[in-house]
Amino acid sequence: MESPDTDAVRDRIRNVADPDLGGDVVSLGLVNAIDVDHDGRVIAVDLALGAPFSPAETALAGDVREALAGFDYEVDLSASIDRGLDPDEQVLPGVENVIAVASGKGGVGKSTVAVNLAAGLAELGARVGLFDADVYGPNVPRMVDADETPAATPDQEIIPPEQYGMKLMSMEFMLGEDDPVIWRGPMVHKVLTQLWEDVRWGNLDYMVVDLPPGTGDTQLTLLQSVPVSGAVIVTTPQDVALDDARKGLEMFGEHETPVLGIVENMSSFRCPDCGGEHAIFGEGGGERFAEEVDMPFLGSIPLDPAIREGGDGGEPIVLGEGETSEAFREFVGKTANMQGIVHRRRTASQ
Repeated sequence: MESPDTDAVRDRIRNVADPDLGGDVVSLGLVNAIDVDHDGRVIAVDLALGAPFSPAETALAGDVREALAGFDYEVDLSASIDRGLDPDEQVLPGVENVIAVASGKGGVGKSTVAVNLAAGLAELGARVGLFDADVYGPNVPRMVDADETPAATPDQEIIPPEQYGMKLMSMEFMLGEDDPVIWRGPMVHKVLTQLWEDVRWGNLDYMVVDLPPGTGDTQLTLLQSVPVSGAVIVTTPQDVALDDARKGLEMFGEHETPVLGIVENMSSFRCPDCGGEHAIFGEGGGERFAEEVDMPFLGSIPLDPAIREGGDGGEPIVLGEGETSEAFREFVGKTANMQGIVHRRRTASQ
């Protein structure tokens, strides 16, 4: 049996192609380090992969492992990526990816998409935080049936409650149930900054941030304070929603924030009685918009009564069974894949 050195290992890995970037992982610079321990018969490879548990990067790691199988050595794969951030200046040093879920207008199901994205990532095995930054209408705790309130350490750090494998934070935890939220911009900035800095998030693969609709103070605070690694734009098929989605897209563009793609919610009504589908809000608008602005289309989510029931009952539908649950799972996978592409593309261009 061949006893490999680092060059032999690199040559084997050179046969592994990244289907999204169109080259082999060695030429693209996606192999950070190779170490061969002949005594322990272990080949250790560190790959420049930045979207943990994404289907595409999981498959890519599997291809690397398969390419090295002929050496009859144990293969130890790890993943790390340089995000170009100074660790001493990071607000969230233990968080690998911050994905903002945004919409240009209210009523398009943005919070539903954010909750199911976070829950779906957690179901894949990722360490996930869900931050309800919709300061004027926080409703994420209801949507995940989170009754536990945050605790505090002696140092006044906030310990977030957990539900469905996700660490949660929401302004609803800080307010009375019926208290109105009437805040001006500086107050929003101060409260959000305190929550990001004072919450003990720990190490997370993903933090999903549910932003309020529009392009106001909360969005500006997020983009100025936190290294957002990707944004998801939520829209419905009708032209009014698409016009507002364009504004959200432009906002992220102005701050050089990568947009992972467009997801179309309420794409059609799926009748639970007759089984038929009805395009109540139009049809295909989100996909056409994605093509027009040259952005990935992350999927269509039907207008299904089961989504509302899951939200009201605190059970994210992505964790269930059926066509709508599968549509959400496909959206989760595509979103994670796009986050990986963003990171790998940046690494390959360096």
